[in-house]
Amino acid sequence: MGKAKAIFTNWRVIILLAAVLLAVIAIHPAPWADGVVIKAVAKNSSASLAGIENPKATAQPLSKERVLSLNNKPVHTVKDYYAALADTRINQTIPLTTTLRTYQLKIQPDIEIITLNKTVTKVVSTTTTVNETVNGTVIPVNKTVNQTITVPATQERIKGPKDIGLSIDAVPLTNLRKGLDLQGGTRVILKPAEEVSDDTLGLLVDSLTQRLNVFGLSDIVVTTVAGDSFGKSSLILVEIAGASTQEVSDLVRQQGKFEATIGNTTVFRGGNNDITYVCRTAECSGIDPTRGCSRADSGWACGYRFQISLSPVAAQRQADTTRNLPLEGSGRDRYLSEPLNLYLDGDLVRSLHIAADLRGQAATDIVITGTGTGITQDEALTNTLLDMKTLQTVLITGSLPVKLEIAKIDSISPVLGTSFIKNALLVGLFSAIAVTIVLGLVYRKPRIIIPILLTSLFEVLITLGIASVIRWNLDLASIAGIIIAIGTGVNDQIIITDEAFKRENNSAVGWRERIKRAFFIIIAGFFTDFVAMLALWFFGAGLLKGFAVTTIIALIVGTFITRPAYAAVVNQIIGE
Repeated sequence: MGKAKAIFTNWRVIILLAAVLLAVIAIHPAPWADGVVIKAVAKNSSASLAGIENPKATAQPLSKERVLSLNNKPVHTVKDYYAALADTRINQTIPLTTTLRTYQLKIQPDIEIITLNKTVTKVVSTTTTVNETVNGTVIPVNKTVNQTITVPATQERIKGPKDIGLSIDAVPLTNLRKGLDLQGGTRVILKPAEEVSDDTLGLLVDSLTQRLNVFGLSDIVVTTVAGDSFGKSSLILVEIAGASTQEVSDLVRQQGKFEATIGNTTVFRGGNNDITYVCRTAECSGIDPTRGCSRADSGWACGYRFQISLSPVAAQRQADTTRNLPLEGSGRDRYLSEPLNLYLDGDLVRSLHIAADLRGQAATDIVITGTGTGITQDEALTNTLLDMKTLQTVLITGSLPVKLEIAKIDSISPVLGTSFIKNALLVGLFSAIAVTIVLGLVYRKPRIIIPILLTSLFEVLITLGIASVIRWNLDLASIAGIIIAIGTGVNDQIIITDEAFKRENNSAVGWRERIKRAFFIIIAGFFTDFVAMLALWFFGAGLLKGFAVTTIIALIVGTFITRPAYAAVVNQIIGE
């Protein structure tokens, strides 16, 4: 009883136990957590319109909103969620209860536009803003222009209820953040097309993060990695959970330099003060009803359109450019001789005719149109909407400082991530069993074996707690670093234990002196490993940063918290 009191009142042991308690609080194990977690919310979906927001990238896993019931049916698993979603009808309003509140979602129809083999005549109305003089004062006035056009006839076909727009996953059981290797997604390594400064590289990271967030992706990691032998950061690593390689590559490889020109004059640019609003709602964006989808030479082609608003300065610049342009065409189909050309990264995206009524008019409302293609009609629709969404994102966030090239892109399946977790746990279990067997063969004393194993366990807990606090994503490299650090820790504890046994057999050298010898070896090993991990972090090993970070954390925890506490425990246990 006296030894136990001496152990638990030792200041080194108190520090260890306090660190373990804080680590458990940070990890926050919650095996009782129910529901499914919301990973992302699609723009303009039923969930988005009901008020459900995308989780913040910095949010802890357990703090993210979770779905508890859908359509009055409890949701415990991902399977429960999709089973409840399957039992819905078009235009039905269903309740969705989360950990925050209950939302009312209206199920939208999934509409397929079919192009018929005939044409129809339509009158298209566009609203523009013109300047008129009233009592000597020039004021902007909205003006509606009607234009009769002949277009392919289309027919809408309802395919069924549309998905409500939630990307969900099994509820996390701790605040530990899983990296891409463990939860699946896309990893991209980007290289600037030219030499850039550290400030420009930081601006690239900020711009990419904003672009990916606006696009609606979550669980994003954008960071710089070393690209040469001197540790200079010249590459950008992008990791996104739950996103396809096509979505990510389309967003990050485009510099996003958007320009609209009339003749040789640039009338407005994307991402600056020229564009004040980009519509992304169903009322003013989506598949162009005047064009729909039609067969093309190599499959199908669909048209999209969305509205943007220009600043008064940009609108006036357009008016000044068009004021003296001649007209072409006849009747109601008259338009200006120069089209409005839309360029993205120097490539012509679309050339639009400018109606005759807009000559010299400072129109602030502009309709952007484009086309997407695919082998099948469904593929063409998907590609068209993705192209539109990408262009909208570029117009909102603007261009990147320099063009980026994709050096490497990888896609990891969530199924593989689950398999990786199981394998990592098995490796950890086998390692613990192997260490226990070796310690048993060497010392044959439970009073020595148990403290060593408990110290290693506490070291892992504290390391994971720190990783949770700093919001570090744990991947396979991080887990490998923890395992390596545990091996180093067991080795250091054996050194301390051997010195303690020597104390029993040789009293000529005092306990303090032998502990000093042991910790001299431990500190020397710590600095050697620490310098090696710093080299791994800074000198061209950016993809192994997780290995370096977790190893450094575990080494610091072991050297300055767990090893001293273990030495104090062994001093009381062995010291007769």
